[in-house]
Amino acid sequence: MCSALYRVLEVAIGGVTGLAVSFLVFPARAHILAIEAAARMLDLMAGVLPELLIGFTQTLEEAAILQRQDRIDQAFTRLATIAAEATRERMAHFASESDPGPLLRTLLRLRLDFVMIGRAAVVPFSETLQARLGPPLARDAETAVDWLRGSSAALIARRNPPPLAAFDAAFDGYEAEIAALRREGLLRDLPGDALERFFALGFALEQLHRDFRDLEQCIREYARSTRAASRKGTNSLP
Repeated sequence: MCSALYRVLEVAIGGVTGLAVSFLVFPARAHILAIEAAARMLDLMAGVLPELLIGFTQTLEEAAILQRQDRIDQAFTRLATIAAEATRERMAHFASESDPGPLLRTLLRLRLDFVMIGRAAVVPFSETLQARLGPPLARDAETAVDWLRGSSAALIARRNPPPLAAFDAAFDGYEAEIAALRREGLLRDLPGDALERFFALGFALEQLHRDFRDLEQCIREYARSTRAASRKGTNSLP
């Protein structure tokens, strides 16, 4: 009789333990995997962006551009798969982790920004535009790379992202050079296809700037939710 009772208790304890693991450990694991996949995608973008922007000042092979874009596509597909699982587990288990949806949508928009830049970079600018826009584009690339890599590290560490001030200043410098080119009338004689690529790049950089702001908010939200969970855990201690 006693042995049977002990066996029932063992089974019950095992069941409770399994439920606890299912409700607490697995959702957290999927959430961590989604964060890691997003961070890897940001690191990949940091490596690809300068290579794309170089296409406006020197000839790039179209196959090489497509290969770089495919790497980002694969990273996003992996992230989307993991994020979908994290979302299902979060809803099923009432987990407290942040919703990965806003981060996923922001990274998708960033992915589209890279596509626009890559399409425009197939043919370099004229020598005049290369001389004028090459330096500000290089500063855009440098500051964007630093910010993307810093944001990747911030996601993993669940801390606030680095400031966007350096990229803001670089973007303003590019915009100022564009305004100067217009004042000087240097855009009037551009062929139609070159003018189309010129405006496509400007639009893509504006979108990139906006999407960096949205990404900044997403990373801040992850950091905020982590701090809130930490305070809650501390307050629950006896």
